[in-house]
Amino acid sequence: MSDPKVNRIINECREIIRGNNIEETGISIELDHAHIQHVKAFIVGPPGTAYEGAMFTLNVVFPDDYPFRPPDVRFETNIWHPNISSQTGVICLDILKDKWAAALTLRTVLISIRALLADAEPTDPQDAVVAKQYLANKAMFDKTAAIWANHYANGSLELDADYLASLARMVEMGVAKPAALRYLSTFGWDLNKAVEAAYE
Repeated sequence: MSDPKVNRIINECREIIRGNNIEETGISIELDHAHIQHVKAFIVGPPGTAYEGAMFTLNVVFPDDYPFRPPDVRFETNIWHPNISSQTGVICLDILKDKWAAALTLRTVLISIRALLADAEPTDPQDAVVAKQYLANKAMFDKTAAIWANHYANGSLELDADYLASLARMVEMGVAKPAALRYLSTFGWDLNKAVEAAYE
């Protein structure tokens, strides 16, 4: 006897795979038939954003009582965004929480997450440090997000030369590049504060 939950997951995945053109939709998935409740998803950063051209990987885990509870969706790729934890990849999106409905699909979820990349909700953040930067200095946020997208997800935007120089300086001081990027981003690209934090 077939499992309705498994059939639904397979059908939802087929809906995304069938005739999907990632250049048009900005989403794609990889299905592992041995672990049907675990799906690898991919989102291309929307044009006109700091994430443009970047390819983000997400982990999707369907719960045993799917579709009555939403899938657990997290960014595997590090990202600088107020509604996504820069530490854990957890996403703050209403349809993944209290606004979930059994009629929603994985396609809807992925398209909604991609839309969130273009239209953040900094007043309802998952990452307070990122949200604070977004609200206080949007230009700095955009430059920082672009550097993260370039470093972690092969983003294609031109990057701020001063920020890159600060990053290179910290790396020259012996701080690993990912750590240097996190410290500089957290401390608003103040090299002195970032270095102090790195060596505390």
